[in-house]
Amino acid sequence: MSKLLYTGVGADVAFEEKRAWIAAVVAVVGYAVYLAVMLGRAGDGVPLAEVAYAAPLLWTVGGAIAAAIALNIAIALASPREADVKDQRDKEIGRLGDHAGQAFLVIGAVAALALSMVEADRFWISNAIYLGFVLSALLGSTVKLAAYRWGFQSW
Repeated sequence: MSKLLYTGVGADVAFEEKRAWIAAVVAVVGYAVYLAVMLGRAGDGVPLAEVAYAAPLLWTVGGAIAAAIALNIAIALASPREADVKDQRDKEIGRLGDHAGQAFLVIGAVAALALSMVEADRFWISNAIYLGFVLSALLGSTVKLAAYRWGFQSW
């Protein structure tokens, strides 16, 4: 049996590691749903940039936020003693993951800025920002998970 998200007594997985898994999965699933909706709408011969994107983008972002909150509450309820415990290692890993993830926020913002300078359609600008957020969450979570699994060098 996998102990990936095990929440019972004597769990091997730190609470913050569970939160990193949730962030990664929610980011990927949310973006996959958005892409499926957008590609489905564009499948009728409509160019992708002309598809109504605002509502699906807002719904998938809102749904991802709601899902992450619900899942975090669920794991907190499943292991209430762990929910408020955050040691120095958790703080350092969190900081490391957040700093790594911020790189994609900057890349997404720079891409959106460049797209606006060349007067690209708002669709592409919005999607560059959204992709930057998704990649930021994914990279930050991946770095946190790697640090929990294989350790990290604290300076």
